[in-house]
Amino acid sequence: MLLQVSRPQMAYLKAGLYGIAGSGKTFTASLVAVGLSRLLKSDKPIAWADTETGSDFVRPRLFDPAGKKLIVAKTKAFSDLLTIVDEAEKECDVLIIDSISHFHDELMASYLKKNQLTRLRLKDWQPIKATWREFTERYVQSKLHIIICGRSGDVWEEKTDPDDGAVELKKVGTKMRAEREISYEPSLLVEMEAVQLSPRVGSETIRRAHVRKDRFDVIDGQSFDNPTLDSFMPHISLLNLGGEHLALEPGRDSTAMFERNDVGARKMETREILIEKIGNEIKLIYPGQNEADKTARLQLMKQIFQTHSWTEICTRRKNEELQAGLDAIIAFTGTASPAPATDEKKSKKGGK
Repeated sequence: MLLQVSRPQMAYLKAGLYGIAGSGKTFTASLVAVGLSRLLKSDKPIAWADTETGSDFVRPRLFDPAGKKLIVAKTKAFSDLLTIVDEAEKECDVLIIDSISHFHDELMASYLKKNQLTRLRLKDWQPIKATWREFTERYVQSKLHIIICGRSGDVWEEKTDPDDGAVELKKVGTKMRAEREISYEPSLLVEMEAVQLSPRVGSETIRRAHVRKDRFDVIDGQSFDNPTLDSFMPHISLLNLGGEHLALEPGRDSTAMFERNDVGARKMETREILIEKIGNEIKLIYPGQNEADKTARLQLMKQIFQTHSWTEICTRRKNEELQAGLDAIIAFTGTASPAPATDEKKSKKGGK
């Protein structure tokens, strides 16, 4: 049965942090990564897909004092990101991706370059989204704790003015700036914000984390100032840490429910092959151009297909009928005499 008794199967943190420049995304992601590695008592290095050189600045402050080795790939190429996730799953327990926005931008730029385009058309989004899903599937399914950081983007909606009925675009929120559905993938989604405690110049600034999504619903909607791993532990502690990880049943799809959209072309190709084979088999039995062989070929066609019209055979017989006729001709070949068939010889062959 597909339906089974529910049990914990999400064993890895899939977190997302987003915000404007200086909001604390990179620093917070590093704190969580180091803290999570300690929690797991892991002796493996922490991996970093770095598009902003952020690893250079936090390594001496956070990773080195904690005794955590940091391995880094500095690239914006989306194809590299897929390789990084695969490599990190084998060598590490924790991976930071900072910033996912750059990888998405590079994917679109590469598509434009490859197809010699200056702008994306509606039909271009399908292959881009299909390629992007290669990452999101790895992100969710991988046996790896992954923290993605992204730049902040505005969410706009059309709003109608109740007074004059004018329709305007108004900002209604923020999101992670990447592929539009990326925010659905993390189980923990956090918006970071830099908050100055006083309007006075030089006053203290804190980094505030707003939990926009917590699938366990234990810290959803809460905010934390200068967050650390402990801030998110109510969520992390409910993961199946160290246990089985099965986000989705692998290898299951519905392709068997659909016929290939080239089924018509394949049927026509099969038909052409059958007709060619039938013609060649008949010529092998009666290869001559004399009247006797020509007559014998027509008699064989009529015997097998109930017509001596080659056009009728090619246009009005189903593929199944053509295949059956070919089988009958091949069987005839095994018993036929090289000489032209006559009614007397046919009767001796049992009507063949």
